[in-house]
Amino acid sequence: MSEAEKTLPLDQWHRSRGARMVPFAGYHMPIQYEGIMAEHRWTRESAGLFDVSHMGQLTIAGSELDAALERLLPADMSLVKDGRLRYSLLLNDHGGIIDDLMATRRGDTFYLVVNGATKEGDIAHLQQRLPGTVALTHMTEQALLALQGPKAEQALSRIAPGVEELGFMTGGSFSIGGVDAWISRSGYTGEDGFEISVSAADVTRAADLLTEQAEVKPIGLGARDSLRLEAGLPLYGHDLDEQTTPVEADLTFALSKRRRAEGGFPGAQRIQLELEQGTITRRVGLAVEGRQPVREGAMVVDGEGNDIGRVTSGGFSPMLEAPIAMAYVPAAMAAPGTQITLSQRAKLFQARVVPTPFVPHRYHRKGAA
Repeated sequence: MSEAEKTLPLDQWHRSRGARMVPFAGYHMPIQYEGIMAEHRWTRESAGLFDVSHMGQLTIAGSELDAALERLLPADMSLVKDGRLRYSLLLNDHGGIIDDLMATRRGDTFYLVVNGATKEGDIAHLQQRLPGTVALTHMTEQALLALQGPKAEQALSRIAPGVEELGFMTGGSFSIGGVDAWISRSGYTGEDGFEISVSAADVTRAADLLTEQAEVKPIGLGARDSLRLEAGLPLYGHDLDEQTTPVEADLTFALSKRRRAEGGFPGAQRIQLELEQGTITRRVGLAVEGRQPVREGAMVVDGEGNDIGRVTSGGFSPMLEAPIAMAYVPAAMAAPGTQITLSQRAKLFQARVVPTPFVPHRYHRKGAA
């Protein structure tokens, strides 16, 4: 591993628990502890603790904040109430996706969580395009944990009383055994769960308190990836990039109704045209025949063997006990039930388009925004 890779605040905590560490997004990060399959199943059945401190945590504050952010994001920021989260997209001038992110109103500021591999570029883009009346702060002293699974509330409410009152996509300030934390009810597995922002100086205590709960085990990047794939959730740099629009990526839910009509965000003209006329390609879910997974980079081919699309995520689903994938295919082939041929290392695989998520979401909807 490169010496340039940074360490997480919990680096030694992971190593002391037997984590296998790998380079990811410029950091040494745990890929697994007991094994990806076991960790995946534990999260689906109980509660898994993920260290996502590599992600970028930002605050943006200043005058006319909603309008400033609406010039960069296709969301109706004026409708976001205090303590509510919105999934949104940072777009380039051609409507391509620079990053996907979570934005939360916290009083008179917005709190943004952006992807770890793109955070420096995101910050530079935001600083260049936000008006001088708005200030961006990169919260470099904060760590971030994600607690995911059907028993996450049961475990967390024991040490952070009151979190059980949060609805999906809401957040608030809490104390975990005396550690100040901002906790939101969201996540990247399709399960109920929470994301927990604490000071890097306090994160070891928070992680210890969480893993002292019988329902909780630490989970690595490997299971995080297989969980989000089963949940049909795209990963930036794989399923999303600057050449892909929200319409192609099947993320039109992130384009609010008013913004679709009015525009006024980067790439709006192209996106409005795609909403009206459709796109050439679409992101779809695939159920792959047989037992062998088809991985990112495999090609979608036509009857003559010509490349007409590409797999962007693929793997074996522990819950379905079958291979699944996400791919970009011609829009005419995007309907569920369509038969698809894939080519990987000169071998052909048969698949069919299926709705996503592959495994049903189990978010806590009470009180949702």
